[in-house]
Amino acid sequence: MVSCGGKQVFYNLCQAILNSGDEVIIPTPYWVSYPDMAILADATPVFIETGLDQDFKISPEQLEASISANTKLLVLNSPSNPTGSYSKSEIKALGTVLEKHPHVLIISDDIYEHIRWGDDDFVNIAMACPNLKDRVIILNGVSKAYAMTGWRIGYAAGPESVIKAMKKIQGQSTSNPSSISQAAALEAITGDQSFITMMVEAFERRHDFLVDSLNAIDGIECPRSGGAFYSFPKVQGLIERLGLKDDVEFSTYCLEKLSLAVVPGSAFGAPGYVRLSFATSMDNIKLSVEKLASV
Repeated sequence: MVSCGGKQVFYNLCQAILNSGDEVIIPTPYWVSYPDMAILADATPVFIETGLDQDFKISPEQLEASISANTKLLVLNSPSNPTGSYSKSEIKALGTVLEKHPHVLIISDDIYEHIRWGDDDFVNIAMACPNLKDRVIILNGVSKAYAMTGWRIGYAAGPESVIKAMKKIQGQSTSNPSSISQAAALEAITGDQSFITMMVEAFERRHDFLVDSLNAIDGIECPRSGGAFYSFPKVQGLIERLGLKDDVEFSTYCLEKLSLAVVPGSAFGAPGYVRLSFATSMDNIKLSVEKLASV
């Protein structure tokens, strides 16, 4: 199924299968659109809190405690926006919990599938737990790995009944993926993939520099990630040192005083953090770190 961008695919899925009273489990930090799309479908987001101490990954025990008779969906995004990746063993451990709850469907948001580093190959829950395959809906697109954000092509794979329901929603909307975008996306997916390696190597260098530089600044704790192109540092110490109220006020301070754009962690369900993108040049990253270090 092709739609107009990955967010539209996620929205179609929520509209197709969620009803009033359904619950959607969403680990924090989360991509900002997840809760609102669940709410638009009259469902209730149920958040599992994570933090630096657990590398922003939910545990099997947390997942078990969050599942109820009303749970309809679990959202897994790995590598994620704004944090990193789950390992195969970590995903399998979550799968063991899900095996006991056959009423729960799983969204695997794989949009950052190709943007990762380290020794582990990419794996999602359908790959790690084949026995759950009939309950997994995979979401993907071309905006991140192929830098085709403006082309607005996303797609989904999953159980036939779910995809058919999504197509009914799609057929009554106005997302209109153009034929040019579809042809370009096909070429991107089936063409020479060697450039991805070069791109990911550049992202890894920027990631390593940014994380090391941020951790050298008083009041900032920045974890390493295994993929995507964001860092998600805890800046609570810096917020307090500057006498600011919260991460939203800190983000405004960065914009107005430093001409530096960061996204407050509260938008991702993680107050006290900010998201920084390193999908820019090393020169811009160095300048940004210098500005932060100067306060």
